[in-house]
Amino acid sequence: MRKIIGIGETVLDIIFRNDQPVSAVPGGSTFNALISLGRAGVQSVFISETGNDRIGRNIIDFLKENHVDTSYVNVYPESKSPLSLAFLNEQNDADYIFYKDHPKDKLDFSYPEVNQDDIVLFGSYYALNPVIRPQVLGFLQYAHQRGAILYYDVNFRASHQHEVMKLTANFLENLELADFVRGSSEDFDVMFRTTDADTVYRSQISFYCKKFICTQGSQSVELRAENGLKKQYPVDKIDVVSTIGAGDNFNAGFIYGLIKNNITRSMVTDGISEAQWDALIASAQLFSSECCKTINNYVSPAFGKTLKTED
Repeated sequence: MRKIIGIGETVLDIIFRNDQPVSAVPGGSTFNALISLGRAGVQSVFISETGNDRIGRNIIDFLKENHVDTSYVNVYPESKSPLSLAFLNEQNDADYIFYKDHPKDKLDFSYPEVNQDDIVLFGSYYALNPVIRPQVLGFLQYAHQRGAILYYDVNFRASHQHEVMKLTANFLENLELADFVRGSSEDFDVMFRTTDADTVYRSQISFYCKKFICTQGSQSVELRAENGLKKQYPVDKIDVVSTIGAGDNFNAGFIYGLIKNNITRSMVTDGISEAQWDALIASAQLFSSECCKTINNYVSPAFGKTLKTED
């Protein structure tokens, strides 16, 4: 049975509307995607760390409740779990403030078993952080050698804009290892001062990875791939409650689509057909829109059950 292995951080997201807290939920980019995939019945494993506190224990319990393997989540005895404050505006888009108390950033883990056609999800600052880079890069190289499909979510926040130059080498290594690269127009505005998908693909991505997806909030999803494939996918209008997990669940839906459509590493290497791309993007958009209908960062358990029934 194919599995998803995600590597990333855990946080507690405290969500504000009109400067008043309205919700507090476990989060983190890869974390959110894995919760949705676990609810959809996909075998999921998480590599991460958390603090030795009530928040950390709740996060681990939440992962287990949603069928995500926590064997590779380290609990650091002298650390507190990170917090993220998310302030929703009138369009229910979020501005963030992050609080982190990991005095000794490190990442100690043994590799989970990786098999041919498993899928590895990685991204955000976690996949660039120089302090843990040797461990993260070692795992990504190992997964690549073992025949896994690697999906890279750029997810680069404005709070790290001053580090762009310092992190460029790590970013390029990630692109070289990735089979798919997904980023938002906001990411590329922060990193390259352009939101144009063609410009980003041509000047930054295509030399390293041919399969590129650019999401643009409520605007169309832009696809660029081998053999000049260039396509736009409109985004359905919905009543948005929160966009906090929109990109993370786009990733989850895309990965769910890879499994549902039996797309293997060799098929990815040989080239995906336009019809397969259509199915993958449709799955990604379905998960993303479902997440945006709630204050939570993931699809609902009820939505996950409908997918299990269909399978």
